[in-house]
Amino acid sequence: MVTHVLNEPGSVEDLYTAHLSWLQAWLRRRLGDPFDAADLAHDTFLRVLTRQALPLLHEPRAYLSTIARGLVVDHWRRRELEQAWLETVASLPEAEAPSPESRMLFLEALVEIDRMLDSLKPAVRTAFLLAQLDGLTCPKIAAQMGVSLATVERYIAKALRACYAMRFES
Repeated sequence: MVTHVLNEPGSVEDLYTAHLSWLQAWLRRRLGDPFDAADLAHDTFLRVLTRQALPLLHEPRAYLSTIARGLVVDHWRRRELEQAWLETVASLPEAEAPSPESRMLFLEALVEIDRMLDSLKPAVRTAFLLAQLDGLTCPKIAAQMGVSLATVERYIAKALRACYAMRFES
């Protein structure tokens, strides 16, 4: 395995030049699609560029693959959401089907909501989803989760604050 130590502050270009083709091949093996691999490789380097400073890298490939791995997870999650959304739209009567533009807006909103939910701690997410999707009351959620009513109320308030923040980030 080739190891390059990058320690110059402006060495993103060197990192890109030395490892782009390796990263694309690494992603191609995981995704099975050279176009998606190329897109995610470039997204990986965009993430590197938006960081404050490039850290001293003893294992640049490990650094890049860690970033890319997260992007692959996001990629698959988005694909799953997109597939579920397309199946839902396909099941609608033609007269009720949203326009292509609306479909994309709905999908983008779903991706943002999924990202926000994923950022919540599991217990907070569970309480919020039980309230929003299952329509359970706070006392019922507390009983189901085995926590106090005050804890459930804090969880739901935290999730609602995240929703509110997401609304104003867009």
